[in-house]
Amino acid sequence: MKLYFDGATDTGLVRSANQDAYYIDPEGRFFIVADGMGGHAGGEEASHLAARVVREYLEAQWQTSASSQSLLEAALLKANESIIEDQKEHPERADMGTTAVVMVFRSEQVGQEPQPWCAHVGDSRLYRLRGAKLEQVTEDHTWVNKASKMGVITPDQIKTHPWRHVLSQCLGRPDLAEVAIQRLDVVPGDRLLLCSDGLTEEVSDHLIAELLKTVRACEKVTTKLIESAKEHGGRDNITVVAIATDIHDESYSSSSIPETQL
Repeated sequence: MKLYFDGATDTGLVRSANQDAYYIDPEGRFFIVADGMGGHAGGEEASHLAARVVREYLEAQWQTSASSQSLLEAALLKANESIIEDQKEHPERADMGTTAVVMVFRSEQVGQEPQPWCAHVGDSRLYRLRGAKLEQVTEDHTWVNKASKMGVITPDQIKTHPWRHVLSQCLGRPDLAEVAIQRLDVVPGDRLLLCSDGLTEEVSDHLIAELLKTVRACEKVTTKLIESAKEHGGRDNITVVAIATDIHDESYSSSSIPETQL
């Protein structure tokens, strides 16, 4: 499957530092977005450490016989362990942690078409646009999402609840319960978006869908998404990675190898 892709990150209008990190494999094999927390130095270190460890693990193990599911789980668990070790070595960063959303396109057998898989911890998201329909593929690991499923609060209260930023799990915790992993249904023409909550806190799903649908080049849609988040407040760091699948039209991207930030 031919992929066009681009990524971008921005500090936003309020924060003094960028605690997000992202990485795009130049060959389009995998994509990572992480959103750190725990103070300026801690959050920045946690997100960059997670992205780096996941990248290095995937690169080293890519050609092994391991399933994509086990590969993703091992990569994120290793990132979790690395953050915990850093916390021990640097007590001033003891409360740091990070979200992570990772997508891979990988063949598990020789001659097999690469299959898309996703893993995530926290509330950084993966969206899929098919036609005019935008779907949030990942489920937020947040207190409000869990409370909504239990009937404690209504779905409409999630966007405004004062605890909406409280994570139920993240990387950097010894009690990390699980890594959510799923095989994805992706067909030619789909557009995919990995992002931190600096985008979704400011920009509605409706507007995200409109921009993914109407702005063709991936480089332009990442710029437009960040601009829109800043126009609506820009209160947090904003990171986006856009992927267009199997579109034989060069207007979707001037290059399939974007700049990366890590």
